[in-house]
Amino acid sequence: MPNQHYYSNQPETAHDRKELSAILRGHNFRFISDAGVFSKGGVDYGSKVLIEAMEVRPDASVLDVGCGYGPIGLAAAKLAAAGHVTMIDINSRAVELAKENASRNGITNVTVMESDLFAAVKGQQFDVILTNPPIRAGKETVFAIFEEAWHHLRDNGELWIVIQKKQGAPSAKAKLESLFKKVEEVTKDKGYRIFKATKA
Repeated sequence: MPNQHYYSNQPETAHDRKELSAILRGHNFRFISDAGVFSKGGVDYGSKVLIEAMEVRPDASVLDVGCGYGPIGLAAAKLAAAGHVTMIDINSRAVELAKENASRNGITNVTVMESDLFAAVKGQQFDVILTNPPIRAGKETVFAIFEEAWHHLRDNGELWIVIQKKQGAPSAKAKLESLFKKVEEVTKDKGYRIFKATKA
């Protein structure tokens, strides 16, 4: 089906499992990816920039929104060795891969759940929320993630986002500034911007 996107709930694309390796924050990871999930050929550049920039305390409670097959959330779990990372994605195939990849990399301080946006974590709050938002799902969806993130952060909690300048970084920053006490552009690399938005 040509209109199947990685943010579909049940990808119908034929399986095409691949093994990938990546070094993220000094750790060697081995991932399985598959057709019908985001960036199936390797950890995408934007996610790598976010992973290298993000600040996660060892005891942090972290949420990875749109986790895909898991690189951002699993890298965060290595940083939050005494904390916990919750990983959510609407794509059932991505969720199964993220669970498998946690196991393959010996990471136990994670919970991976299928979730339409924040539905599976209703009422929960976190110290850090990480997202490489699904730009192709549209601005409305991306902005909904920002709004929901505010409600799911503890006071002084931080939302970390990667977004390309050409895919709406300026309007994303303006939206974040309407919600959060403080918004910083932490780094930029090859057109990718990393924003950290801190809740009052």
